[in-house]
Amino acid sequence: MSFRPRGSRGGANQAPKGYIPGLGRGAAGFVTQSDIGPARPKSTTTADGAGGDDAAGSAAAGSGTGSRAAELRAAKLAMQKMQKAQSSSAAAVSAPFGVAPAGYVAGAGRGFGGSTHTDNDGPTGSSGPAMEGSLFSGKDEGQFDDDDDEADRIYNAIDERMSSKRRKHNNGNNNSNNQSSSSAIGDQFRELKEKLADVTEDEWAAIPDVGDHSLRHKQKRREDVFTPLTDSLLESRSKLNADASAGGQNALAGTAQVMDGAATPAAGFRTNLSGLAEARSTVMSMSLDKMSADSASGQTTVDPKGYLTSLSSTNIASAADVGDVNKARLLLKSVRDTNPKHAPGWIAAARVEEAAGKTAQARKLIMEGCEVCPDSEDVWLESARLHSQDQAKTILAAAARRMPNAVKIYLRAADLEHHDSTKKAVLRKALEANPNSVTLWKAAIELEDADDARVLLSVAVEKVPHSVEMWLALARLETYDNARKVLNKARKHLPTERAVWIAAAKLEESQNHGDMVDRIIDKAVRSLDKHDAVVTRAQWLKEAEAAEASGAPLTSTAIVKCTVGRGVDEEDRQRTWADDANAALSRNAVSTARAILAHSLSSLPTKRSLWLQAVDLERKHGTASSLDEVLAAASERLPRTEIFWLVRAKEKWLAGEVDTSRSILTEAFKANPDSEPVWLAAIKLEWETGEIERARVLLSRARERAPTARIFMKSALLERECKRPDVALDLLEEGLQKYPAFAKMYMMGGQICSEDLPKNKDSLDKARKFYQRGLQKCPNNVVLWCLASQLEESVADYSAGSASAGVTKARSLLELARLKNQKNPELWVEAIRLERRAGNDKLAISLMARALQEIPSSGLLLAENITTSPRVEQKSKSADAIKRCPDDPRVITAVASLFAAERKNDKARKWFERAVVLDPDMGDSWAKLYAFELVAGTKETQDKVKERCISAEPTHGELWCKIVKTVSNRRKTVAENLDAVSQSLRDKMRLH
Repeated sequence: MSFRPRGSRGGANQAPKGYIPGLGRGAAGFVTQSDIGPARPKSTTTADGAGGDDAAGSAAAGSGTGSRAAELRAAKLAMQKMQKAQSSSAAAVSAPFGVAPAGYVAGAGRGFGGSTHTDNDGPTGSSGPAMEGSLFSGKDEGQFDDDDDEADRIYNAIDERMSSKRRKHNNGNNNSNNQSSSSAIGDQFRELKEKLADVTEDEWAAIPDVGDHSLRHKQKRREDVFTPLTDSLLESRSKLNADASAGGQNALAGTAQVMDGAATPAAGFRTNLSGLAEARSTVMSMSLDKMSADSASGQTTVDPKGYLTSLSSTNIASAADVGDVNKARLLLKSVRDTNPKHAPGWIAAARVEEAAGKTAQARKLIMEGCEVCPDSEDVWLESARLHSQDQAKTILAAAARRMPNAVKIYLRAADLEHHDSTKKAVLRKALEANPNSVTLWKAAIELEDADDARVLLSVAVEKVPHSVEMWLALARLETYDNARKVLNKARKHLPTERAVWIAAAKLEESQNHGDMVDRIIDKAVRSLDKHDAVVTRAQWLKEAEAAEASGAPLTSTAIVKCTVGRGVDEEDRQRTWADDANAALSRNAVSTARAILAHSLSSLPTKRSLWLQAVDLERKHGTASSLDEVLAAASERLPRTEIFWLVRAKEKWLAGEVDTSRSILTEAFKANPDSEPVWLAAIKLEWETGEIERARVLLSRARERAPTARIFMKSALLERECKRPDVALDLLEEGLQKYPAFAKMYMMGGQICSEDLPKNKDSLDKARKFYQRGLQKCPNNVVLWCLASQLEESVADYSAGSASAGVTKARSLLELARLKNQKNPELWVEAIRLERRAGNDKLAISLMARALQEIPSSGLLLAENITTSPRVEQKSKSADAIKRCPDDPRVITAVASLFAAERKNDKARKWFERAVVLDPDMGDSWAKLYAFELVAGTKETQDKVKERCISAEPTHGELWCKIVKTVSNRRKTVAENLDAVSQSLRDKMRLH
């Protein structure tokens, strides 16, 4: 460890002059052989062999390495030079530690011997005043002993020994270049390594790769060496191939075989083509033998056209397959020997032989199995299957004699017969032996005509009275009276079978005895309960649906009526019955669902939801008369519920029965004298039928008896349609005095002033006043803000200002509207469209960016962005919009319109359909789909879309409402409005 001298802080902390830290303790550095490497500089010696001080010092200082003695000498010489340079001032400087005692030798107490030299007088210390008091000052003779002298001699001997070794090692090198040759190898390439920093990438890439010059590439490749085989070996191999083709355990000829020792390992496997002919001849002989055995007449019949094809498709078993077959044979033989009465063992053994292609052996085994196991049906049936038809008949006859009660034997024997007469004979013989077999009776009855089947069934029900199918089949073949008798007998024999009771009910329904159906089902339920027959409510409902599917709706209704309430808690009745009706409708069981709702309404007559469900059922699946009956019953049960009166009146009006509709509304007035919907329905009826005066009278009475905001609005609308704007404005003013917060009257007043009155400044001021009053009373109504901005935009049409001034005023209104109604997409879209109409496209783009930043998930804004973006950006904008709003109908419609513009009709139709499914009430989607079908669809698809739109009756949509609510289009039907909106869309597309 070394210490760095600190700054001078006084005499106590100042080191003595000439002081070398650690030197007094012998702390001299040393270097090992591994540090200096193989090359080491040589030490310079004097003529007498002792190293001189100057030479040793220079060598030690130059190399920085060496032995311990050499380093000590170099340190002493450096110290002497330093002290000589300071000799002039040594006397003037006082010793910081005081004067040393007489005879003091620095470092002697720690074992330091100092540097000495020998002369004639013996060892003496260094002379000179500069060495006095220093570490290397002279020493007395008594201070240098024999041990120090011996140590010096040992160090010198070691140094000499090492120097001699290095001289021998470097004897072959040039003496003049001794220093450079003895340096490390890394030092020789130092300059070249430094020059690598100047090498460019191209020069580095141009350095050639080192080639592979190993000896393995210079050796000459040997050619394949083949050793000829003897004739005996070739003959033995051909015999082995012949045995394999005959079914032995060796590999078949023609398959891949391992080469003999003549082939090199690199050659792998070789195909023996010489054995293909032998294998093919063997397979041909096997096929001929098989056909000869299978022939009924003993003559072989071969198809000359398909034989070669079938031969080439024959699978030749491999050695592994043959080995598996042999293992299976041994295993099954062990099974047969262990348990010869085990029938499945014989069957498995026969099938193994059959799979191996040895049919004869399989037949032999199965016949042996028939002898050993004569009471097994399966063995006899397997034997019949393996043999020819004639032999199979003989085998089955023997089996029938052995086992007369085996039904499967008789059925298989009947299947082998080709004529019905012989089949009947076999089955009748079987029935003689097995009169209680239902399977045999069914097979025999299926072969007979109606009359013979009736006779057989009459016998069958006596032999097998527990078979429900036999009783029901006999009842279906008998007349009505006989069928009733048959079913009565069946009911006595099977008192717990519900199918007999249901069949009796169906029989009565087929004779139009509706009252008997209910009695039979009710008696059936009580009888089954009496005999403890467990029939759940779900099973009864399933039977009801089955009866409906078989064409017996009265039976289905009777079953529901008697069983739908079984096991249902009183508080769960409404929910349970509603779910049952919906489930039945999902399975197309309309009569069952109608019966469930009828029973629920009879038990819960005041439940509005059940009546609405029944009305919806009759509207979709019933007739006009059934719907009217349900509505009349609902109106009678719930007279204060206006919806049933209104729906019934509307249905009669649509059916052309206006007087009936008026009478229904009159009854509704009696039950609901102050009901606004009833008043409006009566007014609409007179209005739509052209009775304007009667409608005006009704409106006047309504304003007196049941005044509401809608009544005043309808009154003003009637007068506006009759071209009486002044009267309409008066009615609006009267209504606004009573209902100042009703925004639609302000809208209507502004529209009358701006559209119906002459276009002048007075009309403009009147419209402005209406909108201003409306905005004060209804500041959150977005439509009012949009109408006010559109009015200000069109001031030039009223000769009240320039177009630019109107745009500026409209812009300020929309900005004020956005401040009062933040995050409203309709206001943003109106502002963007205003700028586009004014020609400020850049400002419109900026507004769109701000709007999407404020409301990123608005479908209206995203759809507008897709529509107004450049063509190259529409796809990316569409993808982003779908990610943000995947279920918004406006976004889906915008994407569909994009596909339609690109003539991708299938995709466009798919996306339009998706939009109308998401929101059927959106009229714009229907109009765009219909416009698309008018261009790219057929007459059938166009009519289909129109029918669906009529059934949906859309009422929303920007373009839809704009056109439909026009005074001229108010009385048009949904189909006519659809044509008008789609025509407007097509005209707009032509303009663009």
